[in-house]
Amino acid sequence: MLAVSNNKLRHEALQELMLANMEEEAKRWMEQAERDFKSAQNNFNNDDYYVASLLSQQSVEKGLKSLYLKKFKELKKIHNLVILAKDLKLPKKLIDKCDELNPIYIEARYPDASGDLPHNKYTQGKSQEDIRAAEVILKWLRKKI
Repeated sequence: MLAVSNNKLRHEALQELMLANMEEEAKRWMEQAERDFKSAQNNFNNDDYYVASLLSQQSVEKGLKSLYLKKFKELKKIHNLVILAKDLKLPKKLIDKCDELNPIYIEARYPDASGDLPHNKYTQGKSQEDIRAAEVILKWLRKKI
């Protein structure tokens, strides 16, 4: 009976440690999301619009994964912002913004993804919209994390 109690205590201690590590990991993901967002703004200011858009998308993806880690205690390894947002029950208007940002993950990275080179496709106006969308989503996520 004593061995069962010791095993149970060890299991509970391991679970607590794992949960604490998940909380810390969620904070790390959010910290990187914030840094990606800052880099998006910096690239926008340097007229690197496709990079600014890509980093906007990446900041949202990492922010969503941060909340996912906090809520579900595991990392969902996908790049689809809409699926992550729906799993996390974001408001519809934010899910719609995730849907707008979703294609950037591919289109801004590959020259053959959208029929135009990324540095030609992503204009100042488009990139500004992407940064604004990311800003709104990140603002909501910060309140939850």
